[in-house]
Amino acid sequence: MSFAAGDRVTTILANPPGHTRLPAYLRGKPGIVVAERGAFPLADLRAAGCDAPPEALYTVGFAGADVWGVDAEAGTTIYADLWESYLAAR
Repeated sequence: MSFAAGDRVTTILANPPGHTRLPAYLRGKPGIVVAERGAFPLADLRAAGCDAPPEALYTVGFAGADVWGVDAEAGTTIYADLWESYLAAR
């Protein structure tokens, strides 16, 4: 696993065709790894009917203001379980 709890990450900024488990509203956003969840097949590939080797999965927290801007409720944190290939170190 490349990341650990407390690591600062940014989600990739991609708009792939077909299925992805990376929500559009979180693409290109900064977050902090909250927990490592183990390794699981990438759902994007499984949805396409492909075999997928296990990939690290993390819970990542995003500050509401980083996602929704000034419209975010103060103190809001958004959590998402995201595969390693969706993340980059920052």
